[in-house]
Amino acid sequence: MAHPAQSDTYEYNKLQKRLRREVGEAIAAFNMIENGDKIMVCLSGGKDSYTLLDILMNLQYNAPIEFELIAVHLDQKQPDYDPTVLPRYLSQLGITYHILEKDTYSVVKRVIPTDKTMCSLCSRLRRGNLYQFAKEIGATKIALGHHRDDIIETLFLNMFFGGKLKAMPAKLLSDDGAHVVIRPLAFCREKDIARYAQYKNFPIIPCNLCGSQENLQRKVTKDMLHVWDKQFPGRLETIFSALQNIAPSHLLDGEWFDFKGLNFINEDFSAKVVEHK
Repeated sequence: MAHPAQSDTYEYNKLQKRLRREVGEAIAAFNMIENGDKIMVCLSGGKDSYTLLDILMNLQYNAPIEFELIAVHLDQKQPDYDPTVLPRYLSQLGITYHILEKDTYSVVKRVIPTDKTMCSLCSRLRRGNLYQFAKEIGATKIALGHHRDDIIETLFLNMFFGGKLKAMPAKLLSDDGAHVVIRPLAFCREKDIARYAQYKNFPIIPCNLCGSQENLQRKVTKDMLHVWDKQFPGRLETIFSALQNIAPSHLLDGEWFDFKGLNFINEDFSAKVVEHK
């Protein structure tokens, strides 16, 4: 595994410390990891999940509690996939790992027209297989590599195309109540993760299923946020802070605030209104 050049050591160490601190803060804020946890780390072969595994392994070594990490990758039988990359990398790390072979690629290609977005079905199939395997190995937590930018993008995707004020939770109980999903990179910026992946020279495995779909709604949203980040420094940080500072009484959802039950309770004012009449 490659290491940063000597001249870059200072910047690398600073970046690594920042990512470790942010992951630690996210874990503490949402109580993501507890003593005795068996955590299944979902490894896609992309920069985010490699970084997630790397940081969690370091925290595991230094943490005051004990928890187990198991790396799991789903081989979806995509074209040009090299099945030797991950086993070689994970063997070098000395971590317990599993490679699941499920031909979800053929299913997606058969069901979804070539001009339609494939991500939704691909994601559901991948999630179903991973959840089932987590149950088989007795994992108490499932760790995913989504980061701060993913969360913000999801917020705007739901606003623009779903009509919902909804993002991506840092910690989630699955619909059937059988799994706790955690996102330890929730406080980490994608550009920091990208730089870290370059320093570490992770053996990235590209996704050849939907990579050519340039008009995906998420890509358009990502591009919009990228422009904002360049033109208005600090805007994304403010948006992310807003997700942690919600005022239901200043929105319009009656399920979260009792607008109908609001009544004026100033007795002096009410008496004057009656007297005036």
